[in-house]
Amino acid sequence: MKKVPTEPRAASLIESMRDLGYSLETALADIIDNSITASAKNVDIHFEADGEPSICIVDDGHGMSECELFEAMRPGCISPIERRSSTDLGRFGLGLKTASFSQCRQLTVFSRKDGAICGARWDLDEVVREDEWLLQILNDEEIEAAGWSDRLDGSGTVVIWEKLDRLIDQTSGTNLKDHLYECLDVARKYIALVFHRFLQGEKPFPKITLRINEGPVEPFDPFNNRHPATQHLTEEVHKIEGHRVKIQAFILPHHKKCTRAEYDHHAGEGGYLRNQGFYVYRNGRLIIHRTWFRIVKQSQLTQLARVRVDMPSGLDHLWKIDVRKASAQPPFAVREKLKQIVERITGASGRVYTFKGKKLVGPEINSLWIRKAKHNEIAYEVNRDHPVLKHFAEHIGEEHAGRFNAVIRAVEQCFPVDAFFADAAGNAEGMRSGDIPEDIMKELLDIAVDSFLSQGLEMGAIINILERTDPYRNNMETVHALLDRRDEIQNVC
Repeated sequence: MKKVPTEPRAASLIESMRDLGYSLETALADIIDNSITASAKNVDIHFEADGEPSICIVDDGHGMSECELFEAMRPGCISPIERRSSTDLGRFGLGLKTASFSQCRQLTVFSRKDGAICGARWDLDEVVREDEWLLQILNDEEIEAAGWSDRLDGSGTVVIWEKLDRLIDQTSGTNLKDHLYECLDVARKYIALVFHRFLQGEKPFPKITLRINEGPVEPFDPFNNRHPATQHLTEEVHKIEGHRVKIQAFILPHHKKCTRAEYDHHAGEGGYLRNQGFYVYRNGRLIIHRTWFRIVKQSQLTQLARVRVDMPSGLDHLWKIDVRKASAQPPFAVREKLKQIVERITGASGRVYTFKGKKLVGPEINSLWIRKAKHNEIAYEVNRDHPVLKHFAEHIGEEHAGRFNAVIRAVEQCFPVDAFFADAAGNAEGMRSGDIPEDIMKELLDIAVDSFLSQGLEMGAIINILERTDPYRNNMETVHALLDRRDEIQNVC
């Protein structure tokens, strides 16, 4: 047997490296990872849509020497099995290159460290033409001619994407600029979510400032952490191979517990139903979100549930992190813990989402509707023991009692389940119960009061019952006014 060195063809492999599934937002996130790892406090993204579009990312991190830059530009410069710092957001040593190549055909990087500046460039057209891995090392004049180097006052790094063939949609015609800025707006929202813990300065993560075309990126906290109505379940810590995995569940506020603007804001892209689930972070950076890992299905009753999972980089091999750092799978030990947590939070989220409905079916409330669960099926039935219905049942006589019960059964069977579910899923906060006119409320109140008085109850006890009985309990101001009027009439008589 003989061993023959077999280098991959540069032209073929470098084109293949462009198709790992990056979008603009995931590609930018990979570059920001490098800036945070380099201890940058400020990261500026400049997007030029006029003329030949280009994107420039500038940070004030510790920068690189010429040798360090050469290694950083080498594909696969660090093996994924090498031990990394706990603050390192890298994984395969490919991010800078694969993320950049996915968006552009020319990648230029300048870096300043200890007062010295260096630069290097990958031009994919030249690599394909020569079929060689030819990295261009730029001299001072070429660095200055390329622009942007003047932004490096102290230490830091500039990444420039040019020849944005993947971002430019030729079918957009004269609307190209609008298309590009629309893509950038999507990227802004993604970055606000992925790096929200760094943007907020949440300890122990370093605080950073991100700007896109001079506009600051505001953090988007998917847990609405600071709202007083957000429920914080107890954080759990599990050790796997000597590493700590932290898991904490949050139940977001019901729409009646916050303003409409805040509720809509935290719905996020796609709304509450789509954004429920696990949010997995690696060293504080969001890797994957809004998934239940097929442990449970997305549902209305869990739409307010979010579970934060913090994993260290030392468990990358178990979580199967992909090159884009946009996909992960929990190892078996973690998955079992997640199942237990889901079982606990499913009920908690359901109680918040249906907090008003829970009171309807609780023993302390005499509702017109009661909820029954049997054999994994749920049904809502009219409460025959409700004072108003009971009064009618007792006074219409046996001749009409059967017909009265048949009418109630028809109302139950014709409950529009499908329409109700569709409305609740699409616009839960917009659903409301109809108001009862005062004249109807007066008739209902007279029925109840007369019935209770005939049983020998005093008005104080009757009012206590009404406060726990639908539809009176939600209209007690009107009830008290009607009772006062009733007393005045009786006193006159």
